[in-house]
Amino acid sequence: MTRPVSVTFMKKRLPLSKDNFAIIISVYAPTMTNPDENKEAFYNQLASGLSGIPRTDKLLLIGDVNARIGRNNDKWPFVMGKHWIEKCNSNGELLLAPCSEF
Repeated sequence: MTRPVSVTFMKKRLPLSKDNFAIIISVYAPTMTNPDENKEAFYNQLASGLSGIPRTDKLLLIGDVNARIGRNNDKWPFVMGKHWIEKCNSNGELLLAPCSEF
């Protein structure tokens, strides 16, 4: 069953085999010009949505996250690779934090 969490966040769990599942999360994050409280509320919602996912499930996070994550692979080694451009912006920090906890 598809779970629309909000107008900007949807979550779907699909069976891959007997005991394996894929979680697809589709998001549309607030832009940089949105008030900080809107951005924080969205990323808190994302963190909450990620927290209940079993570690054995395969996760695919897709959407328009309106974030630049930069290239600080030393800070986020298990979240991102080494081949990024641009500098991290505040939305990037908000995105990487919950992803690092998954």
